[in-house]
Amino acid sequence: MRSLSILAIPSALLLGACGLPSGQDATSSELISGGIPAFWKEASGEQHDKISTGWLPEFQDPQLTTLVREAIAENHDLRAAAHRLKATRENNIRARAARLPQVTTGTTANRRLNGSGSSGGSPASSYGMSFAASWEIDVWGRLRDSEDAENADYRAAIADYRGARLSLAVNTAKAWINLTETQQQVDLAKQTLQDFKKSLSLISRRHREALLRAVDVQFGRNNVASAERNLRSQVLRRDEAARTLELLLGRYPAGELEATPNLPTLRRQVPAGLPSDLLNRRPDLAAGRERIYASARRADTARKSLLPSLRLTGSAGNGSPDLRRALDPSYLTWSIASSIAQTIYQGGAPSAAARAALELNKASIHGYVQDALQALREVESALQVDLSLREQESFLLIEVDQASKAQEAAERDLGLGIEGSSVLEILES
Repeated sequence: MRSLSILAIPSALLLGACGLPSGQDATSSELISGGIPAFWKEASGEQHDKISTGWLPEFQDPQLTTLVREAIAENHDLRAAAHRLKATRENNIRARAARLPQVTTGTTANRRLNGSGSSGGSPASSYGMSFAASWEIDVWGRLRDSEDAENADYRAAIADYRGARLSLAVNTAKAWINLTETQQQVDLAKQTLQDFKKSLSLISRRHREALLRAVDVQFGRNNVASAERNLRSQVLRRDEAARTLELLLGRYPAGELEATPNLPTLRRQVPAGLPSDLLNRRPDLAAGRERIYASARRADTARKSLLPSLRLTGSAGNGSPDLRRALDPSYLTWSIASSIAQTIYQGGAPSAAARAALELNKASIHGYVQDALQALREVESALQVDLSLREQESFLLIEVDQASKAQEAAERDLGLGIEGSSVLEILES
């Protein structure tokens, strides 16, 4: 009766392990509430075309292409990511080795003195050689699941590195465009300063002719001072933009990088592709899918750790006072054994670890869905912003044209002394 009770313990543990569900690696679009639409909500019809695989040539800017290549070659953060990727690959090899037999060998040499009272003793030597091997038979696939998890981690690391390269290229392009934009702001600030100085000269002349009040001169001087301050502010922004780009390029941030006078132009409207393609295309989402798979395999590994393990062991050795005999394989003694081990009681820790791994697997799925929704939001927002900026640009061109005409007319009227003309018209225009 007692033997039956003892045999019932492993059986109960086996049933408990089988009662835990397997890890899940589902990442389909059905996980997203409402599903994924066939087309982007904010995209125009022509933007549903397939995206370009090489986006740099679309800007028609050789300098931008050169800078991106330099950043990829010299950026230290990307180099560090490459070394981390290599470290992950080595860990992957280590995980694969767990499924293989482990073999060790050793030799011993010992010399001792056998005492025999007052007459001293005689020295004796002994030599030995030993071999040992052990191999866990992967009966339940636990080691295979662990190796699969490490393989998925390596694939996720590759996707992370691809994402880091892409992010560096994008940030370099943004930094270059920002540097060009800040340089244009500096040029605009210089032109504004010249315009205010020109207006101040005209106002001062009319004041000397007693045609304008002193307050008009004060307004003009105030605008010149404001333009001087704005120019220095824009120069500061330009130098900081240059340092940001130099840092991405792995250069010393001296703020000496010079921009081109014009912003790069796109050949065509940027195609957005399809929402379903985005989930497969983005490196961060590809890494997320691999991590879901890895967490599922680790959940299976933890569950299968509750099951008995089967291990084969073997050893061989020899010991002799004669060195040649100790090293002679024909005198080796050997043994082979197998063992089955099962944890009976550990305070519930193994079961808790299995349940925790399963919860982490579920958390990784929800994390992936949130990342996917965030990626979809970014594209929808970018498409809407692009359309809005195009519309704003058309109205801004009208504003610039009308403001230029108003300034010219105000300066002409004031110079001719036309009744009703005011310095405020110049300042406002």
